[in-house]
Amino acid sequence: MRMRTTTAIASVAALTLLTGCGAADMTKQASPYANAQGARTVTLSVQSWVGAQANVAVAQYLLEHELGYRVDTVQVDEVPAWDALSQGRVDAILEDWGHPEQEQRYVEDKKTIAPGGDLGVTGHIGWFVPTYFAKKHPDVTDWKNLDKYAELMRTAESGDKGQLMDGSPSYVTNDKALVENLDLDYKVVFAGSEAAQITQIKQFAKEKKPFLTYWYTPQWLFEKVPMTEVKLPPYKEGCDADPAKVDCAYPVTPLQKYLNADFAEDGGKAAEFLKNFKWTTEDQNQVSLMIAEQKMRPEEAAKKWVDSHESVWKKWLP
Repeated sequence: MRMRTTTAIASVAALTLLTGCGAADMTKQASPYANAQGARTVTLSVQSWVGAQANVAVAQYLLEHELGYRVDTVQVDEVPAWDALSQGRVDAILEDWGHPEQEQRYVEDKKTIAPGGDLGVTGHIGWFVPTYFAKKHPDVTDWKNLDKYAELMRTAESGDKGQLMDGSPSYVTNDKALVENLDLDYKVVFAGSEAAQITQIKQFAKEKKPFLTYWYTPQWLFEKVPMTEVKLPPYKEGCDADPAKVDCAYPVTPLQKYLNADFAEDGGKAAEFLKNFKWTTEDQNQVSLMIAEQKMRPEEAAKKWVDSHESVWKKWLP
């Protein structure tokens, strides 16, 4: 199980090639740089949340400046990214939150995707309330008491129910099933994206309003808006096997990298470097904060981190 796209959402999605030449539909064609004569090109999948962007920014910077590769990035939702990786349209996914069905299909059965190792960051999804509200109402951190505060959590979008704010509908979420199966007086409302959700959280915090939100760690926003997790029924292996019957917390997930199997075998120094790429939650949050809060371009944030962490990234180089 992972954070931001249910395996049930396997609908066709456009994969946008992020180059100066404009957008290309990566569901229909490979990278325009693929198989170019003499080109040393790596294509990386970059998901929509800023932590994933931080991974790619640093990997891209080092591949280009230390190893001499040209790096192409493709923005794609999580499940379609596995399809693109299997077909060789992208070479690597640097942050996966766990997709058992895709792992079975592509890694175990088809063997078109190879594990790329541990990213070094541990992810966790949960429900959170602002710490300023939890301090005033400590019992809100137990899911059994959430209905007591549902009226305070109402918004125009949630109507006569409390609002449980989610981000993008493409993210992995059990929230609608949890609300139903735990019989809570709440309605899941999607902000639309991580950026929109952050904007709403910051606005609530500015006004010191109570809110309940789907959120995840690692995430730089905790430094700006302290939040406290609501304890859901404990996670047990298999409790989320049936998406319609989920009534437990989200698991703690060591985030993983995956490589196209041919690239993993024949990708030379680039593949070896990506397998070696492993950093900490603190490292990722530093770069994420520069991109999201300080509004630095990803390559600028990557350079700043690289310049001050040579002892870390030198170990990744083949």
